[in-house]
Amino acid sequence: MRRLLLLLVALPALAQAPITILERRELAVVQSTAASTHRLSLTLATLEGAGWAADDVHSALRQSAQILAQCGVALAKAELVRISAPTRFLDFSAAVSRELAGTLALGKPTVFFLSGKRQAFEAVALGRSNSRSRPELADTVWIARDARDLGLVLAHELAHVLMDSGEHVEEPGNLMREDTSPENVRLTGAQCARLRANGSANGLLH
Repeated sequence: MRRLLLLLVALPALAQAPITILERRELAVVQSTAASTHRLSLTLATLEGAGWAADDVHSALRQSAQILAQCGVALAKAELVRISAPTRFLDFSAAVSRELAGTLALGKPTVFFLSGKRQAFEAVALGRSNSRSRPELADTVWIARDARDLGLVLAHELAHVLMDSGEHVEEPGNLMREDTSPENVRLTGAQCARLRANGSANGLLH
């Protein structure tokens, strides 16, 4: 009976396992040859159990940096943060994910790499305008493990955050089309201007 009682007492403690940062390290940043006027620093957070390898994240980061360079934005710094957290955080939901983001309080913009097995979408971006009632989620991107064209997805969602807009366009070849594709990588002059202006105003670009 005593052993059973001890086990029952321990179960709630296991259910409330803490959110813990296991490792922090900077990723090598390759500077684009394009002329830059603004600099971006990113935090990339992977959750244990979500199935992400650091090399996958680093490869996507390099591709997305090349795409954003067309707007004069250079990647200045990228920090990879490895996190241990209860399994309920492996999928995005506003209520649960704001707890994760609020507890960690990582540098912004933050990109969270999740399992996403119970999600209907590959990625979601939250700028200032669509996170007013949940400020912990402002300036964050959440990407599921099965996202296709990962570098393009990352660039697309970061552009949403930097522009502080959830708008999509129909223009062929444009990065902000709703469907990501290797052919959709361009941003217009107006999109770049908005990205730089709003990103700077919100303290995300320097």
